[in-house]
Amino acid sequence: MATTMLKALNQSLHDALSDDEKVILLGEDIGTLGGVFRVTDGLKSEFGEHRVVDTPLAESGIVGSAIGLAYRGYRPVVEIQFDGFTYPAFDQLVSQLAKLHYRSRGRVKMPVTVRIPYGGGIGSPEHHSESPEAYFAHTAGLRVFAPSSVQDAYTMLRQAIDCDDPVIFFEPKRRYHEKADIDLSTPAKDGSPKAKVVREGEDVTIVGYGPTTYTLLEAALAAEDEGVSLEVIDLRTLDPLDIDTVANSVKHTGKLVVVHEASRTSGVGAEICAQITETCFDYLEHAPLRVTGFDIPYPPSRLESHHLPDLDRVMHAVDTVMRHHEATEGAAK
Repeated sequence: MATTMLKALNQSLHDALSDDEKVILLGEDIGTLGGVFRVTDGLKSEFGEHRVVDTPLAESGIVGSAIGLAYRGYRPVVEIQFDGFTYPAFDQLVSQLAKLHYRSRGRVKMPVTVRIPYGGGIGSPEHHSESPEAYFAHTAGLRVFAPSSVQDAYTMLRQAIDCDDPVIFFEPKRRYHEKADIDLSTPAKDGSPKAKVVREGEDVTIVGYGPTTYTLLEAALAAEDEGVSLEVIDLRTLDPLDIDTVANSVKHTGKLVVVHEASRTSGVGAEICAQITETCFDYLEHAPLRVTGFDIPYPPSRLESHHLPDLDRVMHAVDTVMRHHEATEGAAK
């Protein structure tokens, strides 16, 4: 059946609440209002205010309460209204939630899912359009999911809620209204979904996640008109990072471009480029390139189109690695 990502997420939460009475939702305005993006619309009326809990405006308190509930055997799902509102809860996330399982030698499980709408492209200012994923991918003890498709939004949220480890679940808000057919069957429990090759290609590997995946597919179509074949990989998870899927592709194409909205310095793209350089150095025909947001606070909405990686910037990176390849081939002849 065809549905939007918003409705797929809503259905995923509905099914998790139905299947397990220990699942509880917490967040600001998620009950009566249905959340700022209406992801939780209608769930309070069906499951009651004791399972869909409207909280005070206090992110640290919300996550701290979820940790306490997890201690008591519940599976809390926290909604943070916007990406930039995550920071008041940062200490709870990285100092407590991420460490309690290890600190207790495995006796304590923390099956907490933290949903965070993230990224730009919706005309909102700073604190409403940020990409803080690198903070959490860097934090040992947290899993980081970043679906891009409607199907993955449904399936991966179910998998995150089923996981006994804490999961930071990044939702690409500018893709909320994308529509596609989805399968609502119960997914296999999988705490680390693998990266997915969403389009096969021969010449260049291009890697993204979340909101950038569709930009990469546009680039693949544009490159095809120029006789260049791009292999598009959607990472889907940032921790654990499925570097093997990327490496297998790079060993075939010899070239890599990584794309994300977050700032360039110390971003996920830097980690991917480092690991690929270490593992695939003998296969690379050009240094891996990154196409990212700039190292600035998120700009005013009228400037965000210049800040976000777009088709032109991605194609420029593809042209750069291809020109080097063509020049090398010409010299060899």
